[in-house]
Amino acid sequence: MATIYEVAARAGVSPATVSRVFNGARVSADKTERVRRAAADLAFTPNRAARTLRRRNSEVIALIIPDIGNPYYTEMARGVGDVARESGYSVVLCNTDERGDHESGFLQIALAEHMAGVIIAPASERTDLSPVLEAGRAIVAVDRTSTFAVDGVTMANREACRNATDHLLEQGFRRIACVTGPAAVETAVERVEGWREAVRSTTGKDPDPQLLCHSTFRVDGGRDAMERLLTLPEPPDAVVAANNLMGVGILQLLNERRLAPPAIGVAVVGSLPFTTMSPRAVTVVRLPAREMGETAAKLLIQRIDGDDEPQRTVVLQHTVEPAIVSGDDSAPALTPTR
Repeated sequence: MATIYEVAARAGVSPATVSRVFNGARVSADKTERVRRAAADLAFTPNRAARTLRRRNSEVIALIIPDIGNPYYTEMARGVGDVARESGYSVVLCNTDERGDHESGFLQIALAEHMAGVIIAPASERTDLSPVLEAGRAIVAVDRTSTFAVDGVTMANREACRNATDHLLEQGFRRIACVTGPAAVETAVERVEGWREAVRSTTGKDPDPQLLCHSTFRVDGGRDAMERLLTLPEPPDAVVAANNLMGVGILQLLNERRLAPPAIGVAVVGSLPFTTMSPRAVTVVRLPAREMGETAAKLLIQRIDGDDEPQRTVVLQHTVEPAIVSGDDSAPALTPTR
């Protein structure tokens, strides 16, 4: 009796695609026709498909992210889940807390459970994907790139932070600080580069090194960094937050000190969470997190289905919502939610 692998080879698709066809999942008309024709030619019994496939790889995808509490990654996960479900896959969500040991543990679980593929936001440049690649599993790096030759989906990080800083400069601010994540994280470094480029382009010189604060990409990280900046002999007149949760922490602290925008200018890379009242005096650079998840899932499923095209990286663009600083458009008070 024919196997799912013989049908897949005859139809020119992956075993996972054969399984999805006979399980009623969404598959292109062309592939569906090829699979059904191959199955008929080989007298294949459809109800063997799922059982046979599970002997190799399950129809499960691992999504490994650094902070499940960040709404940015929640939106990304929704995008992954939507596309995966339409293609007959389930998603297992794994939270690393930016820890390499947690990350490697989840990768080992993905292998042990024969998951079909992995979408991962690498915790650092040291993330080792070789065991997964050597096992023949598909991988897509998301939000951050990898040193391994895998597909990736990222944001235009440098440009996003440069645009955020440019809007503060256009409002007349000149001593602009940058609060960003750990120096070992790619997105943190790229956003610092954008801040430097914007300040240098307008003022003709590099920003004061004291105005750069590395912290955690979390609310407390933003609060702590802003508190340090306010203790400088010459505090900043504006600040760029390199991610959304840092922005929340910065706004909380400034509100407590009665320095909320526009008293001190604020620009945030990433949409402020819905639990935070977004002041109209804050420039917000919106990142398409859901689109990132959708794009990553589509790339991964293409690889699972046997796509052998050269490695590719998709860079998504952002939109800017400038601050309004005139008239009576001052910010409402923020309630600290720490």
